[in-house]
Amino acid sequence: MTADERIIETTELTKTFPGGIVALDRFSLTVRRGEVVVVIGPSGSGKSTFLRCLNGLEEIDSGSIVIDGIPLDHHRKNRLLIRQEVGMVFQSFNLFPHMSVRENIDLAQVRVRKKTPAQAAEATMELLKKVGIAEKADRYPHELSGGQQQRVAIARALAMTPKVMLFDEATSALDPEMIGEVLEVMRALATEGMTMIVVTHEMGFAREAGDRIVFMETGRIVEEAETERFFGSPHMERTKAFLSQIL
Repeated sequence: MTADERIIETTELTKTFPGGIVALDRFSLTVRRGEVVVVIGPSGSGKSTFLRCLNGLEEIDSGSIVIDGIPLDHHRKNRLLIRQEVGMVFQSFNLFPHMSVRENIDLAQVRVRKKTPAQAAEATMELLKKVGIAEKADRYPHELSGGQQQRVAIARALAMTPKVMLFDEATSALDPEMIGEVLEVMRALATEGMTMIVVTHEMGFAREAGDRIVFMETGRIVEEAETERFFGSPHMERTKAFLSQIL
């Protein structure tokens, strides 16, 4: 993988929470531009912590993170740049309840990207069409289903025109019948070439959209491989045991 191909480089990341809980243990991973990496593993394996470290929501104890050539260090300018270039979608939707769908998506475009209100409004409507809920632009979050709220959250992240999208179990809080509509938006992004790291339990999505699968446990990578090889012929016994339980 050449330097131009790499967009995310994490090296020897360590993260320990109070009480001696080791979330990341010398964790290293490199992601190519346009690649969809799906991260799986049991609860408590460090998957969500890894994503939160990537955009500075959690501080690492040691190691290094570089995103599109920018080191995530203690320089405020670098942190702001990375947060503008890395979109994140959480389990909870984190929409502002007192704002309409349109206002939720407009806000950061005007404040951070410095668009005019008219420019933001145009981009917002295009994004709402993209995620299939343009008719909900003037509704408020409480008037939407969980799946619709999550699609708004995806549109809001995309409004910043990020180079990377992180999904932290974006469907885990949804009712089963709403999961498909969110996964469909994520599949479309993958098809369009968006660089994505997806933490999920949805193995159908992983097999269909993932270029590479990373299996984590106790803060480390147990096994990683291209999707077909990972599911077809995993090498590690721990991987085989995990897959036998979920497939």
